[in-house]
Amino acid sequence: MGRVRRQNFFNTFGAALKFITFWIMVVIQLPIIFILPRGAVSVRYMSFFMRILLVLAGIKIRIHGKISSHRPLLVISNHISIFEIATFPVAFGGSFIAKKEMESWPLVGWVARKFGVVFIDRRPSHAVDALTQVQQTLANVSYPIFLFPEGTTTNGAYVKPFKSTLFNFVENSNVVVQPMVMNYRFRDGTPISDADMAEHFAYFNNSNQDMGPTCSRERSAFGQVFHIMMLGGFMVELTVLPPPPLVGLDRKQIAETLQKTVSDKYMELKNKHAK
Repeated sequence: MGRVRRQNFFNTFGAALKFITFWIMVVIQLPIIFILPRGAVSVRYMSFFMRILLVLAGIKIRIHGKISSHRPLLVISNHISIFEIATFPVAFGGSFIAKKEMESWPLVGWVARKFGVVFIDRRPSHAVDALTQVQQTLANVSYPIFLFPEGTTTNGAYVKPFKSTLFNFVENSNVVVQPMVMNYRFRDGTPISDADMAEHFAYFNNSNQDMGPTCSRERSAFGQVFHIMMLGGFMVELTVLPPPPLVGLDRKQIAETLQKTVSDKYMELKNKHAK
């Protein structure tokens, strides 16, 4: 039965070495990323780049089901921490739709742009421009695009309602939307309690949570990476579900249908493994 690794000097020292190694690898690869053309080539390279982080952080991936071969394809999932940004490209290839604020993050925003991430401004006044940008991207890429419709990460105790504005471009289009459910486990596959998930493995702001436990210490993104390295990692279990019929539904109905599909399956798997 898995449990949270007790923090001590040796775990901390080991995590420090891994964290330094990761940044050395980033610096080494920056010239490569700089010369890569933005597009399919750089998106494929992202899976290699992210695999380095997963290995150093001790993240294992287990996949159930298959991604659709249809294009354009939008894959939607619940969102627990920053590690989804690494695990999804490694597991399936592809890139992301992300909030506009991330584009201004030092280094991260530049690397993300090179890796094909589409940044959208979710303010109503910019909805038309965001819709056009997403439609153009989906129509011209041969890989899946991932979206987190909750709009934020959670403590892992539940799935938040999906933001319907993110599905404006799905109405009356040929975009196939495939739901995926993402669960965290200990590395041996055993369940993580809600309390341990919130305190150690999830990455979120306490103020954004509607239910479930909170964390006693909110960490920065890189602080969370270091913490997971210190804990020895975990397993990400990805359950890919069949695309539901969405023809004739408006954006609100699409969001509600997909949220219920993901939430029901997430709670089923979470409660099943907790028994």
